[in-house]
Amino acid sequence: MTMPTPIKLPPKPRIGLYAVGLRAYWEQFPGLRERLIEYAAFIEKRLSEWGEVYHYGLVDTAEEGRKAGEWLNSRNVDLVFCHAATYSTSSTVLPVHQACKSPVVFLNLQPTDRIDYERTTTGEWLAHCGACPVPEFANAFNRAGISYRVVNGLLGLDYTPSISLTNEITNDRPEAIRAWREIEEWARAAGVPRALRHSRIGFLGNTYSGMLDMYSDFTMIQAQTGVHVEVLEMCDLDRLLQTVTPADVAAKREETLSMFEISGDSPSDPIARKPTEEQMEWSCKVAAAQEKLVREYGLDGLSYYYHGAPGGEYERLQSGFIVGHSLLTARGIPCSGEGDLKTAIAMKICDILGTGGSFSEIVATDYVDGTILLGHDGPFHLKIAEGKPILRGMGLYHGKQGTGVSVEAKVKTGPITTLNVTQTGDGRLKLIVSEAESTDGPIMRIGNTQTPVKFKAHPDEYLTRWFDEAPTHHCAMSIGHNASLFRKVGDLMGLPTVVL
Repeated sequence: MTMPTPIKLPPKPRIGLYAVGLRAYWEQFPGLRERLIEYAAFIEKRLSEWGEVYHYGLVDTAEEGRKAGEWLNSRNVDLVFCHAATYSTSSTVLPVHQACKSPVVFLNLQPTDRIDYERTTTGEWLAHCGACPVPEFANAFNRAGISYRVVNGLLGLDYTPSISLTNEITNDRPEAIRAWREIEEWARAAGVPRALRHSRIGFLGNTYSGMLDMYSDFTMIQAQTGVHVEVLEMCDLDRLLQTVTPADVAAKREETLSMFEISGDSPSDPIARKPTEEQMEWSCKVAAAQEKLVREYGLDGLSYYYHGAPGGEYERLQSGFIVGHSLLTARGIPCSGEGDLKTAIAMKICDILGTGGSFSEIVATDYVDGTILLGHDGPFHLKIAEGKPILRGMGLYHGKQGTGVSVEAKVKTGPITTLNVTQTGDGRLKLIVSEAESTDGPIMRIGNTQTPVKFKAHPDEYLTRWFDEAPTHHCAMSIGHNASLFRKVGDLMGLPTVVL
């Protein structure tokens, strides 16, 4: 199964970097300054794997700190890494972040796993004492009301600088691997607020009537995430449907057949049958119109639902939604059903991070296997599927109007993380995160997405804890264990985050 190319790529995070030291050291200990600059160049190279790096250089006085803060401000960075390369006064560092309000992470990365006690000089020691100033920074920042984060560990060089008096090859040490995993997560997490601030999520139709947990204030959404909500009408989609050509339909049919397996009749459910030729043709025509809608309005995501009057044209139009919205989700435009805007944002966060993000809710509990079945009646994130998803023709959409083609699929077996974006009584968004395992257990053959998930606790215990957090009843399912990463996203977005 060949994945289609993304329609839009999220912007890369803009990462600030500088190193600190004490100017008095440079004349006292020749070569120390150059050595620290070499370490910073190594850090810059590693960070460039995850974003655009803006490296100011060495900050060694309060005056230089003010200049660095203004310089980083002018680069509009999303996150700043301060390498505590050696001792530096807090008065050198604080001005940087009084000028530049972007979140800061202090890097306490010792170059060696153990100094050579017999040979080490004062100058040599100063190249390894990055932990020394960090508590001073922490105290000053706390009293200044500026939040900070710290990564501790080893620098992770794969060579030893010529000036060094000890072994600095630490790239295979667990302390280096752990530190760089943390740094990577901070860098990737920094891309989420930037991407959301540049995102336009379409809201097509309305929210399913009566699902009170899903109703949200568009102003609140933009205020807390930066996302612009573009309100769309079914007539916008219908207008574009009229422009779809037979060639458009044929191209979408080819894309659909490359991504899905066409089912026969379900052996168990009489309403889930082999899609008819008419259903397939209509789904592909609607899918072509859906892509036109995304391109015309510059969308980065979509939340949709339309009930429609029985037998009306818009009821027929919405009956063809699931295939096209699954294709769009696979191309970086996550689509959430039932007008659940908060879950569209959860899916977008997962997609920005490259971890998937498939639309899900509780389906059933399997007490024999100790799993909870998560899924929905569409759409599905094809990039995280176990095998090739199946298309089934549905004689009816349960709880909704119309008939059409639906997706039957499961998330690939292995580690997964659910991300729930909910709203609390005071109007604040909150992230609820759960790590688990997707299993190879059986699923129903009813034309819905379903994945058996084993959480760390017994299903009843897990559900009690989840319900206690007052979640939105939908969530985004991502692949991998991403709790640490999602927690950092919540930190940088200023959203409370609960990990179950």
